[in-house]
Amino acid sequence: MGENEMAVFGVSDAEEEIYRHFLRNPSTAADDLHLLLHTEPGQARARIARLRELGLLRVEDDGRRIAPEDPETALSRLVDLRLHALHQELQRVTRSRHVIDGLRAEQGARTPPPQGIEQLEGLTQIRNRIDDLAFFARDEILSVEPYTRLSPENIARSRPLDLRCLRRGVRIRNVVSSVALQDPPTAAYLRELSEHGASIRVTADTTERLLVYDRRAALVPLDPRDTSRGALLAHRSGLVSNIIALFEKIWDQAEELALAGSGSGADRGGLSAMERRVLVAMCTVGKDEAGARELGVSVRTYRRHVAELMQTLGAASRAQAALLARERGWI
Repeated sequence: MGENEMAVFGVSDAEEEIYRHFLRNPSTAADDLHLLLHTEPGQARARIARLRELGLLRVEDDGRRIAPEDPETALSRLVDLRLHALHQELQRVTRSRHVIDGLRAEQGARTPPPQGIEQLEGLTQIRNRIDDLAFFARDEILSVEPYTRLSPENIARSRPLDLRCLRRGVRIRNVVSSVALQDPPTAAYLRELSEHGASIRVTADTTERLLVYDRRAALVPLDPRDTSRGALLAHRSGLVSNIIALFEKIWDQAEELALAGSGSGADRGGLSAMERRVLVAMCTVGKDEAGARELGVSVRTYRRHVAELMQTLGAASRAQAALLARERGWI
């Protein structure tokens, strides 16, 4: 039969052969399967039981016949299970940094104690260190970034790092300049992060620039007005605590992204960039699952947006919402 295409889901060659057999012959009685596959009855029963556990097979009403689950439904469930297992494995890996501390302790007095402050030079070194800190973050990332816009290259670089952290359960609290929301791609990206669980606030009057990882390491520029001059990475608890206190002060004075004013990059009709994308998907994509995939959000989030848009438009159905949106020139 060739290479086992379902091995990535933990399905063996023999189990895949059984599943494919039932797809081709959905009315086969389970009692006859061992004869067709030239195997022992006990092995056939064990493999069928495992395929039922994986959600690939189900017992028919008469209790004697086995039917295959729809491949799209069954494999979607297996993908979710596999991603959950990989997520847990990634968490175990990222939480293993304490091994380094144990190995360093073996060196004893031969290793000089860390000075607590590193000076990073050049954007490449700074970006590489940020990538490392973000990858190994376990609990929380705090940031104040007073940029006026993000270039497409910056967004493309930051998106996988930020979304990976959020998927791992790392909390992200980010303060940005209100000016940045006047740039549509930047505003759309920030709202995308918010949709995935990031807490984002907006301020109009800060020039501070800082990053804090797990409340143990803090990165600040040598010159906030010229980040190319380099940065300082602090590990000393006292310095990090002071930087966190500064962040909390800026955070308390900032405004929630969802409450930002008219300069927030809203589209025609007061729609945000995300709402406009949902509206377009709602009018052009058939199934909610496809629309959610297109926007990169969960089906539950997508449906919530659809419900809110219908309420805003005063529509009783999606078809009516599409007509009203076109009449108003929103799409």
